[in-house]
Amino acid sequence: MNAYSRDVRLKTLAAKDRGIPRKKVADLFGVSRSTIKRWLKRRRQTGDVETMKIRGRPSVKGEVLGARLSSQLRSNPDLALKEHCEDFDDETGVEVWEATMSRNIARLPGRWPSKKSKVVQERDEGARALWR
Repeated sequence: MNAYSRDVRLKTLAAKDRGIPRKKVADLFGVSRSTIKRWLKRRRQTGDVETMKIRGRPSVKGEVLGARLSSQLRSNPDLALKEHCEDFDDETGVEVWEATMSRNIARLPGRWPSKKSKVVQERDEGARALWR
């Protein structure tokens, strides 16, 4: 779920500051009463209603992938996704699943061509034309 816009947060709290009951403000802006309570608490503690950064465990593979992936794709453009994972494991010693590799390739700036499987790349077009 996406965070509410800063504008909605400020308007909601401004309505609450004018003395409108929390239930009416919640119905008017389409937010829950607990959300309004949380925003009031945040404003009281920090002086602002900006969204808080959600902390999580730092990515172990993300930094390594981000640093090496674009150069690996440039140096080996003909590899399939599974082969990129194996190559990455050989170079760094970090095992990466195909889904992780695919997500990180999609996050790279620019357009990276997706590779088809070897079966599709090596089919015999002559035999295929005869079959039709």
